[in-house]
Amino acid sequence: MKKSTKTLEFNTFAQMLEVLNTEAKCREYLEEIIWEGEPVCPHCGSKSKKHYELTKNGEFKGLYKCKDCRKRFTITVKTMFEGSHIPLRKWFIAVYIFNSHKKGISSVQLSKDLGLTQKTAWYMLNRIRNTFSNKSIKKSSGTFQVDESFFAGKNKNRHENKKVKESQGRSLKDKTPVFGLLKNDNEVFISVVPNTKAKTLKPIIEKMVEKGSIIISDEWKVYNGLSKDFSHIVINHKENKYSKNGFSNNGIENFWSMMKRGIYGVYHQASPKHLHRYCDEFAHRYNTREMKDNDRFKMSLKNSENQLSYKELITK
Repeated sequence: MKKSTKTLEFNTFAQMLEVLNTEAKCREYLEEIIWEGEPVCPHCGSKSKKHYELTKNGEFKGLYKCKDCRKRFTITVKTMFEGSHIPLRKWFIAVYIFNSHKKGISSVQLSKDLGLTQKTAWYMLNRIRNTFSNKSIKKSSGTFQVDESFFAGKNKNRHENKKVKESQGRSLKDKTPVFGLLKNDNEVFISVVPNTKAKTLKPIIEKMVEKGSIIISDEWKVYNGLSKDFSHIVINHKENKYSKNGFSNNGIENFWSMMKRGIYGVYHQASPKHLHRYCDEFAHRYNTREMKDNDRFKMSLKNSENQLSYKELITK
């Protein structure tokens, strides 16, 4: 790594296009973000400035040879960019747009913007979503709003022979349940769940929330019994009450509203098979809402080592 890209700073999408205007600059920028100035072999983990720089026709294009395991590598090996024939510059455009748009961008629109097929754009978006995924759950204390929501197409928009009877409310006949937990009005965790029974939701709460913390919920019966280990505040919506002693669960309900507007307005639908990826997307956007677009862009590049193969995408 002969060049430093630390001076390549930008604050807007237009500036990013001006600064990272070649493949070489994009590669060098990615090296700086992931390696932080010192190449790391993705095969053996060796970090050294003494890895061999391999040239072709006297020109170095980012190909290294590990001084320890002797294997060849580039910055894209074992990242979401590995094996892709799409130029890094187009990848960067997709990552920036996806991170900066409040409700995301559809694969159809991205395919038009980048001159790619819809299938390719869809795969790219899911690889980027995978950088948002946070599987670690840290138990903590505080004030938590809990609620569940359901995702499916609207019954009134279906053909008559595809309408589902009694599909309103908490019916699971044609809906996918998602559980949400909002901590201190600041950080949200959401997860697709098989059902909204107490035996499903309570273990999630117990795993994430320290005993003695405040938990705010509506009157749904599955939350009965939480007062044994927590300070449980119930907001009875059936009695048209939306706050109690200064507490409410409006925060988590506002999040559901935002997420549904994004899914139904931009994506139009999200299959149960892939809904968990959309959950990661909207939770990440909410949790990083105070960050600048360029910082969120860098975060995705830093997390690009979370790989997602096409086979894994279509089978899970």
